[in-house]
Amino acid sequence: MAAISASQVKELRERTGLGMMECKKALTEADGDIEVAIENLRKSSGLKAAKKAGRTAAEGAVVTRVAEDGSYGVMVEINSETDFVARDDNFIDFSNKIADAFFAAKNEDVAAVMAGDLESAREQLVQKIGENIGVRRAVVVNAVEGGLVGEYVHGGRIGVLTVLKGGTSEAAKDVAMHVAAINPAVAHPEEMPQEQLDKEKAIILAQPDMAGKPEQIAEKMVQGRLKKYLAENSLTEQPFVKDPNQSVAEFVKAAGGEVVSFTRFEVGEGIEKEEVDFAKEVMEQAGRR
Repeated sequence: MAAISASQVKELRERTGLGMMECKKALTEADGDIEVAIENLRKSSGLKAAKKAGRTAAEGAVVTRVAEDGSYGVMVEINSETDFVARDDNFIDFSNKIADAFFAAKNEDVAAVMAGDLESAREQLVQKIGENIGVRRAVVVNAVEGGLVGEYVHGGRIGVLTVLKGGTSEAAKDVAMHVAAINPAVAHPEEMPQEQLDKEKAIILAQPDMAGKPEQIAEKMVQGRLKKYLAENSLTEQPFVKDPNQSVAEFVKAAGGEVVSFTRFEVGEGIEKEEVDFAKEVMEQAGRR
């Protein structure tokens, strides 16, 4: 059985709001797997969806570019090792240069766009700054016929490109801002993967208030909760962040358009970052001398 660290208990507490002992017990039963522990807690206690992990695996920036006519846009993630470097003027200038290159090429193939002068510029910056710097990913988003692409970047760390059919550039930007803040799973309810729906259904059926319910009543309750789950996690159904009295779909419709899709990048998402205990590291080095 895996040893449960204080940092694991702390992260589970932050993500669920539950007590220390309950979190430690859940982690022990899940053999230290935080995601499994959260799923088990949701089954046993009716816990609502936990917060997503706040720690990111890398620092850096997300940069976007959109054509003046809204016909297409690009988004690029450029990584550094520390946030300090991500705020350095040299890194910012390099990131803008990279975004301009992807925009001009209309190409999301990182290796192809970076080949040649851009790779040389990256290597020179690495030598100058003393940190590893890399272009992690890029995407090209095209507008649909009669539509446009919108953009929004929050704090240089979260970037969003939205596609509307009809509507205005201001509405497209406002929807991108909503996506940056709320982080929906899909654009429309029907786009939710069946695998995710099946997983959510299993969690609902395992919750205490479902025990002993007749099959027909249980199924009706499940469908009601799945409908609520889809509304909470689908962009078009969510209350619009600037005016919760209307849904995002209603906001866009009032602007003469409809939501087609969105793409969201967050710096370092999906990469595990090693946590370094500098005090311990110094003590260990001192002990070797």
